[in-house]
Amino acid sequence: MPPKHPLAIPKKPQGQVTRGKTARNRLRQVDNFLLLYAPGLISSRDEALFVDLGYGAEAITTLESAERFRRLNPNLKVLGVEIEPERVAAALPFADSRTFFRLGGFNIPLQPGETVCAVRAFNVLRQYSEAEVLPAWEQMLHHVQLGGLLIEGTSNPSGAIWAANLLRRVEAGWRKEALVFFTNFHLGFDPLEFQAILPKNYIHRMLPGEPIFDFFNDWKAAAAETSPMQTWGLRQWYVAAAAALSKRGYRINLRRKWLSKGWMILEEPA
Repeated sequence: MPPKHPLAIPKKPQGQVTRGKTARNRLRQVDNFLLLYAPGLISSRDEALFVDLGYGAEAITTLESAERFRRLNPNLKVLGVEIEPERVAAALPFADSRTFFRLGGFNIPLQPGETVCAVRAFNVLRQYSEAEVLPAWEQMLHHVQLGGLLIEGTSNPSGAIWAANLLRRVEAGWRKEALVFFTNFHLGFDPLEFQAILPKNYIHRMLPGEPIFDFFNDWKAAAAETSPMQTWGLRQWYVAAAAALSKRGYRINLRRKWLSKGWMILEEPA
């Protein structure tokens, strides 16, 4: 029997077509974060796939991730998923024995026996309503192995700053592990910059009385109180502001291997 055509694998793809625009290296620091945060998932020998969900009009982000992650695990399988058939057809010439492009949506198109170690869904849910976020997460859940990750968020066009939900697959479903912020300091350092690229489940909750509103008020206050650290550079100021924020009761991962590289991890309570 001839193999099924790659465009015919999934059931009806669940989701909406995105604008599809991206830039080279836009998600480089998302990949670098995963390599440092979850190297065991990327280097696993169980052949679970890394999924780039919603790669856009070109296959850039999927191919770049494959190259980065295979420095750690040369045998890693990478799947790019798009909801528009024309985008999948345009990407297929770049496929090989470990790199796949398939038509699909939040119902990730897997072959029998395949499983997923991590899903990256960036600049996808931003165009949805807040009410659609949890159902989208739930659809992706069923395809991810126990202990696997979903990193879902938004970046600015260049990837200079981003913010993302980090969820872990456990027996009961998704466990929210952290809200992660990143800056490469090219835009300076101002907590206000992150408000514009918050994930969908937060961006409309920047209102008095909401926890995320209070968090940003405290972050701005922490940045103001530590502003003399600018004398030693933006990174030192960023680290100091995070430490001051931690003293206000937030669970910030204060390890310098994160903060000095621009990642601030706001951990969820255990």
